[in-house]
Amino acid sequence: MEFGIFVATKIDDWQLVQYAENLGYDRAWIPDSQMIWSDCYATLALAAANTRRIKLGTGVAIPGTRIAPVTAHSIASIARIAPGRVFLGIGTGHTAMRVMGMDPMKIRAFREYLRVVKALLAGEEVEYTLNGVTRTIRFLHQDLGFLDLAHPIPIYIAANGPLALRTVGEFGDGLVTVANDDPRPLAAHLATVQEGAKRVGRALPAPFHTAALTSAVVLRPGEKVDSERVIDQCGSQVAAVLHFTYEIVKLTKSEDAIPRGFEEVWEPYCAYVDKMETPPEKRYLQRHNGHCTFLMPEERRFVTAKTIRASMLIGEPDELIARIRALEKAGLRETGLLPPMAEARTVFREFAEHVIRRY
Repeated sequence: MEFGIFVATKIDDWQLVQYAENLGYDRAWIPDSQMIWSDCYATLALAAANTRRIKLGTGVAIPGTRIAPVTAHSIASIARIAPGRVFLGIGTGHTAMRVMGMDPMKIRAFREYLRVVKALLAGEEVEYTLNGVTRTIRFLHQDLGFLDLAHPIPIYIAANGPLALRTVGEFGDGLVTVANDDPRPLAAHLATVQEGAKRVGRALPAPFHTAALTSAVVLRPGEKVDSERVIDQCGSQVAAVLHFTYEIVKLTKSEDAIPRGFEEVWEPYCAYVDKMETPPEKRYLQRHNGHCTFLMPEERRFVTAKTIRASMLIGEPDELIARIRALEKAGLRETGLLPPMAEARTVFREFAEHVIRRY
């Protein structure tokens, strides 16, 4: 089991990655969301230049905001600073696109994007289409050190739906998914990934990395799950689940996507969104405020003991270790924490002291 951090990408707080390295974390994932955070590659460059051991990558890169050759060149540029320590996390783009009122990339286009990125990172020529024009492209000057293609840059794909999970099987070196303490969804996801690999006659690479985007709070003896301290340390993660679920339910017109544990707050949350002062056609600007960064005061009432348990890992140290071991048995290889920005150092330190060092 590896342990990683996901952070609110703030370029002048790159030291957070250095702090995590000193605490013993294995990976740092730097999110790519242009309307709410700093640039991920600029932040990665600073972190790469000031760390020595921790693995670094995007958490996750967004294809809809950069063409495929740019994404490949950007991560290969970071690899030049930290050779052998860099990975590319990538997904269709939930927050980065939704916060502009737009949809994530469709799976067919995403598959084509991954095909191009994968070939370029392997140093190969590849057919690439832009604005209806197809040309053969490759990185020039590969011997002059502008990029590092000599060390493999694994591609970890964020996926939860069946089409995206099959795409992981076709192109990915690993899977990024969400997780709480229930190992069953992970096992089902991995089965669908295998199905996608089998369809194209591909054997998944060994080892195949599986990372969970979650958060965790170490409870003190006798502490309630919904104490004020706990809510401060995980509330933004709970709210992010609501933000994501609202978009999916709105898109599919089905409430089947409502996570177990959120049933009691779902209708009140929808009523809260309906009463937002922002006009409906621009409401995405308000709906994603604070996303994975801080908890809006108006959304604190939706953070309950049930929604906390449904969103993340929580418990006293022995409980957390047991739950993570169950996830590991189901196929998880990395537990990644995304706490609110203001609580990140505290959450990372407490988890390292009470869980990582005892795991």
